[in-house]
Amino acid sequence: MDFKNEVISLLAEICQDDVIKENPDIDLFEAGLLDSFGTVEFLVQVEDRFGLLVPITEFDRDKWNTPNNIAMQLADLR
Repeated sequence: MDFKNEVISLLAEICQDDVIKENPDIDLFEAGLLDSFGTVEFLVQVEDRFGLLVPITEFDRDKWNTPNNIAMQLADLR
């Protein structure tokens, strides 16, 4: 599985909804799939699974709002 798909799978797991896999351009916050607790859980899992540290202060909802955007932001940090 490539990095982008791994990130999207992790998001689907955190949000407990496969719509993320079906529509990777869905706005996670607008759709109510991700909230502040889910964001923290996601960032902890990103560090555990991928070894990438993303400070919560760097998590801008305008840039990190869709699965595709999140995968792209994380790929840039690799």
